Amino acid sequence: MSERRVSRNVPIILSIVIALMLAIAPLPGWAEPYRPDWVALTLIYWAMTLPQTYSVGSAWLVGLILDVAQGTLLGQHALALCLVIYITVKFHLQFRQFPLLQLSATVFALLALHQFILFWINGVVGVNSPAETYWGPVISSTLIWPLLTMFLAGFHQRARR
Repeated sequence: MSERRVSRNVPIILSIVIALMLAIAPLPGWAEPYRPDWVALTLIYWAMTLPQTYSVGSAWLVGLILDVAQGTLLGQHALALCLVIYITVKFHLQFRQFPLLQLSATVFALLALHQFILFWINGVVGVNSPAETYWGPVISSTLIWPLLTMFLAGFHQRARR
């Protein structure tokens, strides 16, 4: 791998590591159900921007790391992230053409699918959680999406130089 390609990938990998750290950082009890899904948002952005480099394989690896870090059922987040990132990569050219409001609605649907898969797996395993633990991250992540997109776009611009 060339030195230039490695230097381009370091900021992207760093953003994924930061998203993982934000996913496991402690929050006050009242804010925990509304924690944005930083990992899913970051992977959705990179899958839309660089679908050949960051796609389902990256989502699987990051999902397994997230499962281990959060102590959840191994493969739960990996499966949910893989499905969401597969859809993102499949339609990334269409998603790039959407205006910000429509893209935010699409991200809302992708995050709702992500949370539904987690809800389904938790139901099969027998883990009961209140509804706000599933809808809180979807709503907060959708509200944060435009800001995160601007931040990661600037991050990507600096990485290309």
